[in-house]
Amino acid sequence: MPKPINTLTLKKILKYLKRMLLSIGILIVVFILAYFAFVNYYPSFGGDVSEDRQKVYASSRQFRDGLFKNTKDVPKETSFWEMLSIARKFFFEKVENGRPEKEPPMHRVDSVEVVTHESGTRLVWFGHSAFLLQMEGKTVLLDPMLGPVPAPHPMMGSKRFNPELPISIEKLPHIDAVLISHDHYDHLDYESIKKLKDKVDQFYVPLGVGVHLEAWGVSKDSIHEMDWWQDTKFGNLEFVCTPAQHFSGRKMNNGQSTLWASWVIKSQEERIFFSGDSGYSNHFKEIGEAHGPFDFAMLECGQYNKLWPDIHMFPEETAQAGMDLRAKTIMPIHWGGFKLALHSWTDPIERVSKKANSLGIPLIAPEIGSIISLDSIQNQELRPWW
Repeated sequence: MPKPINTLTLKKILKYLKRMLLSIGILIVVFILAYFAFVNYYPSFGGDVSEDRQKVYASSRQFRDGLFKNTKDVPKETSFWEMLSIARKFFFEKVENGRPEKEPPMHRVDSVEVVTHESGTRLVWFGHSAFLLQMEGKTVLLDPMLGPVPAPHPMMGSKRFNPELPISIEKLPHIDAVLISHDHYDHLDYESIKKLKDKVDQFYVPLGVGVHLEAWGVSKDSIHEMDWWQDTKFGNLEFVCTPAQHFSGRKMNNGQSTLWASWVIKSQEERIFFSGDSGYSNHFKEIGEAHGPFDFAMLECGQYNKLWPDIHMFPEETAQAGMDLRAKTIMPIHWGGFKLALHSWTDPIERVSKKANSLGIPLIAPEIGSIISLDSIQNQELRPWW
């Protein structure tokens, strides 16, 4: 029989347990205080939507009960333990070929060539979802996350596959407009905006995203917040803020406080679609019917997983979205820049290429930094550089 625990031993055990619980409690309090200090004083978290702004957004069909919602009731709320499980898998589960063994090929862009470009629509891909677009005499940036790590702090995320960019922010010329799809770190970057803001005329963003720009010193007069299906003229161009199926938030307590969107960019002769981030749904067909057919569609294809099927498309869905949009040519984006999911870095392009071929929709996959000319886009060969 085990010996009974005497009173002295029991007191020692209880004393030890009290000390241990006190230590854990102190650690939790310190962690909470450190988190709030970090969130409140570190600028990359951006701003917060005030109650007055919420009253303005109440007229939006997407804004209900103080939050922005998708048309469908997705995504489902993730519990703390589910988030912990996802984080554990992301940080500790080894993904075969998750990052390229060597830097992907990249072309340098001459700043003089950008400045002197006069005619013809063309784009430059920076990897992931960032583009430079020149169209109708205007120079436009799309989701210019041009920093090294898509996170609030460099120590909190994985680095870009290419440590350098086709052209640095410092060498970019005057920018007429910036279009932003939503406020996640891999699309809206504090350091990039800080360096860009003094050379950009106008920012076009979904509802609420302006609070971050304002917090980072961008003039209110140059920020244009738009709801889904709203359009605006910009010189000879037209920008249309269109639906997406995603979510938003830059910290634990401001999820869905800002809207997410895709963008249509039109001139008199050409139509371009930029998906931002989105799960597959019938909004692609609605956009195609309202504003298509499109000469070119940049479509999210990467960072997907069966754990979040409603907010990111699988590659096969990307190709189908191109068909729904009535796009003449599609380009998979949201890959080739960062590791943000548990698939190999080449899985998106391999799968979407196969599906696009079976559907008979032309697809291009240019190397980072190469010039994409719209008037010759359908003549581009699909060369597997990856």
